[in-house]
Amino acid sequence: MRRDVFQAIADPTRRAIIGLIALQAMTPNALAEHFHTTRQAVSKHIKILTECQILKQQQTGREIYYHFNPKKMKEVADFVEPFRQMWDTKFNQLDKVLNKLKNK
Repeated sequence: MRRDVFQAIADPTRRAIIGLIALQAMTPNALAEHFHTTRQAVSKHIKILTECQILKQQQTGREIYYHFNPKKMKEVADFVEPFRQMWDTKFNQLDKVLNKLKNK
């Protein structure tokens, strides 16, 4: 099953997992230590992030390490960028109007 990346990153726990793994590759057990939840719950979040390719897994001996996939997050950022630019323009225009009103 292919998951929607935007649904995956909508969850605050999954965003926290991404933040941790972006700093360094981690095992599910190491990740679970950062959350007040079960290892099974963390594993479910990892599974969702892996299915939408935000995380990649690598077997090292008996351990599975999860790595951040910046290429996939760049796709998300590229999608969002035009909207950010549009809102920046609108906020800048609003700032100009507010400054004019304030100076009158």
